[in-house]
Amino acid sequence: MPKIQMLNMEGKSIQEVELKEDIFNIEVNEHAVYLVVKNILANRRQGTQSAKTRAEVRGGGRKPWRQKGTGRARQGSIRSPQWKGGGVVFAPKPRDYSYTTPKKVRRLALKSVLTSKVQENELILVDALKLEETKTKAMVQALKALKAAKKSLILVGEGNESVARAAKNIAGVKVLNIQNINVYDLLKYDSLILDQEALNKIQEVY
Repeated sequence: MPKIQMLNMEGKSIQEVELKEDIFNIEVNEHAVYLVVKNILANRRQGTQSAKTRAEVRGGGRKPWRQKGTGRARQGSIRSPQWKGGGVVFAPKPRDYSYTTPKKVRRLALKSVLTSKVQENELILVDALKLEETKTKAMVQALKALKAAKKSLILVGEGNESVARAAKNIAGVKVLNIQNINVYDLLKYDSLILDQEALNKIQEVY
């Protein structure tokens, strides 16, 4: 069973905590992670891109020159795709890119990323994410004490808005509610910081 040191906000070790075997110590499935990240990015696409086909471009009703006898190639419209200002052959149109992946695949991917965080020593466990004052300076000092990377993801429970406000203006740091945990954000940041409450929630749900 994997173990990790629990720290306080000053960066001092308090106790050793055992992590759940089937969440933080599984065989990493890279393909499942790939599928879920691909799905997340697809769902985030707006799908609002649009261009006009030759039927939608204004003008081009008159044949530019007669069919034969000019020595030039025959043309039916100045709005054909080969003309400047013409329509686009396979013009992109607004569409919905979103789709779903199976729940089992999403869970496997999340567990794989959490396992990799433990294996690569990128998981920082804190007893309680609390600041004496809700200021950016206090948050910066706490991150230094915890030896967090410049790009850090902080998972908090419900009602912990002070940490989110304090970290709002720190570049490379993101605060995420434990309910919104996702594979993409876990991979994007080099350090994962969570407190005892968030850890219990993860081990309870997954």
